[in-house]
Amino acid sequence: MGRKKLEIKPILDNSCRQIAFCKRRKGLIKKARELSILCDVDVGVVIVSNRGRLHEFSSTNSMTGILQRYERHIEAAKEISPEIQVSELSKYSRFMTMGELLQATERQFEETNADGLTVTDLVHLENELQTTLIQTRSRKTHLLLESVKDLHEQEKLLREENKLLEDNIAGMKKNRKVNEMSDLPPQRVTLNFLL
Repeated sequence: MGRKKLEIKPILDNSCRQIAFCKRRKGLIKKARELSILCDVDVGVVIVSNRGRLHEFSSTNSMTGILQRYERHIEAAKEISPEIQVSELSKYSRFMTMGELLQATERQFEETNADGLTVTDLVHLENELQTTLIQTRSRKTHLLLESVKDLHEQEKLLREENKLLEDNIAGMKKNRKVNEMSDLPPQRVTLNFLL
């Protein structure tokens, strides 16, 4: 016997809603923990209940670190201004897309027999195909370069995070040594003077 499919709608009964919230919150946090372990990723979950209580889960020691990485990513995405995107689109909008060019070529072949095309028509078609091919390669190169740029930025961020982690580890080791030194019993020092 399978479970009945639950219709997703607000739960009206307060006690049932609170029970569902607690169970689903635990399930969500469990799935987040499993995702972080299985895929070796950093996961942060923030839940604010309708009573205003904050519940959070972080697969790392610091939720603030995950939030800072998220903010840096959002800021980097905002740097690509809409004007640049519009100029990129307008630059290529005057050219026919590969699909449009293929459709136009197909229509020309359907309208007239290929044997009926003149040499200038064939040269014109060849030039259009060549132009579209160049445009396609240019766009592909542009996208690959942007992808490489993004990867370099991510690498830079990872290096910074790695340095911060190394600094934190070094600080923890230093604190541990200081704590170990303070836990030792005081040693009695005797001085012998020769008279």
